[in-house]
Amino acid sequence: MIRFYKLLVPFGIGFGLMAADAVATDQTAQYLVVEKQARRLTLFRDGEALKTYRVALGGNPVGHKQHEGDRRTPEGTYSIDFKNPDSAYHLSLKISYPNAQDISRAQRLGKDPGGMIMIHGIGEDAVWRRSDWTDGCIAVSNSEIEEIWELVELQTPVVIKP
Repeated sequence: MIRFYKLLVPFGIGFGLMAADAVATDQTAQYLVVEKQARRLTLFRDGEALKTYRVALGGNPVGHKQHEGDRRTPEGTYSIDFKNPDSAYHLSLKISYPNAQDISRAQRLGKDPGGMIMIHGIGEDAVWRRSDWTDGCIAVSNSEIEEIWELVELQTPVVIKP
């Protein structure tokens, strides 16, 4: 991923990292990596991990999301395309799923690819991390989503690995 990121920036395709309304600080994440099997979300800057969080995933977490309702968390490279301060799950960051490949895959199956895949909070920390319970989203505690919200700008790349 680091090699991929370094290739994009010189060509001006930095996923909007230079957006006029985004003021990068030395704590702003340049990209996020979700490792599904490890149940881990890590924020990176300059190739170094800024913060790491434990996550809960979709209720059927193994494999790439195929279509709406499969309860899988997608895999691949996306970006943050919306910040929702009025989320039912405290705060949420929308991931740019589905991409063209996701739409094509779902169409071949005769299904809707779904959407509204988020990184979001929840509520009571003591209970929610015991299992994967979302419909395909990535969940962290409310205090953690508040921290992530402050460290992540729109168009920040998100790499979701198996």
